[in-house]
Amino acid sequence: MKFAIITHVQHIKNDNFYFGYAPYIREMNIWLQYVDEVIVVAPLVNKELNPIHEKYHHSNLRFRTVLEFNITSVANIFKALFKLPKVFSTVYSAMYQADHIHLRCPGNMGLIGAMVQILFPKKPKTAKYAGNWDPNAKQPFTYKLQRWILSNTFLTKNMQVLVYGDWNNQTNNIKPFFTATYSESDKKVIEPKTLEGCIDFLFVGTLSKGKQPLYAIQLIEKLHQQGKNVRLNLYGEGILRDNLEQYIFENKLESIVSLKGNQSKETVLKAYQTSHFLILPSKSEGWPKVVAEAMFWGCVPIVSKVSCVPYMLGYGERGIQLEEQLEKDVSQTIRLLSDELLYQKTASEGQNWSRQFTTDKFEDEIKKLL
Repeated sequence: MKFAIITHVQHIKNDNFYFGYAPYIREMNIWLQYVDEVIVVAPLVNKELNPIHEKYHHSNLRFRTVLEFNITSVANIFKALFKLPKVFSTVYSAMYQADHIHLRCPGNMGLIGAMVQILFPKKPKTAKYAGNWDPNAKQPFTYKLQRWILSNTFLTKNMQVLVYGDWNNQTNNIKPFFTATYSESDKKVIEPKTLEGCIDFLFVGTLSKGKQPLYAIQLIEKLHQQGKNVRLNLYGEGILRDNLEQYIFENKLESIVSLKGNQSKETVLKAYQTSHFLILPSKSEGWPKVVAEAMFWGCVPIVSKVSCVPYMLGYGERGIQLEEQLEKDVSQTIRLLSDELLYQKTASEGQNWSRQFTTDKFEDEIKKLL
């Protein structure tokens, strides 16, 4: 089988291998076990590799570079007009040669792919919609357009669209799905964490406006001010790093807040295993892997109510759903910190739920799709 991937994920070439964002690459490597040839259509950038990058594992992979573009302003739209003919041509050529077409959405390349796949109604196709599929969510027009095309069974034929969450009134090609990080063999028993001594919180994600790392810091700051023995470690990099460092310095939080930067998956794994809580006040998510990963190790999530997160948290049974009003969120966090039995129950239920979704189960589902 010749398998074509259309994705907006930036790639880096190093020693004739292609690297990309590690969670995406790890997932795609599971798909690629069951195909003979791979064509990847994606942007190629000149950047240094770091711990959040991994490489494809396939002996017969061809890469077709497309120029990055966006349509976020009038000037960028005009620039995009000059790039789009070549992008469309490259995507069409890859789809024409493929036996199976796979789209990664939402994103600019996902939108192009969603349009071009209409010309191949007989070819088997899958689309992984890794964003928020909630029909009522406020989203950019291009995201809504991708969702409309993918769920329109007149335009989109012979495709299974994998989405996070189980939503009402969907067309029959929309398939509720999940993602996974750990295998059955990773289900190691770990000692329950107690609320004695210092209570460790962590944030895992890009230091960007959408992930709201400052809100996580302010939540810890308020808990500290109320006499709680707390500590926060933030894993990830992003454009807000300088602002966060300044906030930490100005508010004398160096003893309780640390910016760890990008770290290896082994380092982050250790943090999940030793931390009591994960904070993710994100404005937009699909299936936030870090939430499921934290729960896998008995780390209780404190997360915004976006996308399928309420479902993941059992609507409050397996974690704290943020109201994004600081005083309210501090109060509900303190309630859990003050009740050891409730904390243990919440952590245990989260762990039991998360451990249903292993890479073994994921691989079985991918086999069925292919």
